[in-house]
Amino acid sequence: MTNPASISRRTFLTGGNEQPVQRIVPPGVMEDGLGSCTGCGACVEACPTAIIAMVAGKPSLDFMAGECLLCGDCATACPELVFDRASTPVFSHVVAISDDCLARNGISCMTCRDACPQAAISFRPRIGGPFLPELREAACTGCGACIAPCPARAIAIARQLAEAAHA
Repeated sequence: MTNPASISRRTFLTGGNEQPVQRIVPPGVMEDGLGSCTGCGACVEACPTAIIAMVAGKPSLDFMAGECLLCGDCATACPELVFDRASTPVFSHVVAISDDCLARNGISCMTCRDACPQAAISFRPRIGGPFLPELREAACTGCGACIAPCPARAIAIARQLAEAAHA
């Protein structure tokens, strides 16, 4: 049983479902690259959308602040061997739309579709309710453009299968 003294107000008000924060690294960071990071912050200064912040001395993306353009400026600015500079920057994740989605709860909303630069989110018509979102994982770059605009906070990062990430 959980000790009531160890429950934060946020945990209590969200029903005890507070999850540990997941670090989202910039695109192209090698699997062991964060170990080489000195925390200099060059990637933070180079990011044109200002979504990179140093968390515990390592770069982390905040998609609530904006989207990643996959421009590679962070990798170019990094003086260490953190990024794989030999390949195009990609993420090892896609997004997932939860059941908290307004459209899935009978309220018409297509904000995520409108925000997605890759048109990876489309809406399927249905009888008796608003259109339902469908994500084409193959088209999703994981840029996070759909996360902040979602009024229900129903979109989050989801890990891609290893086969799909390297296809």
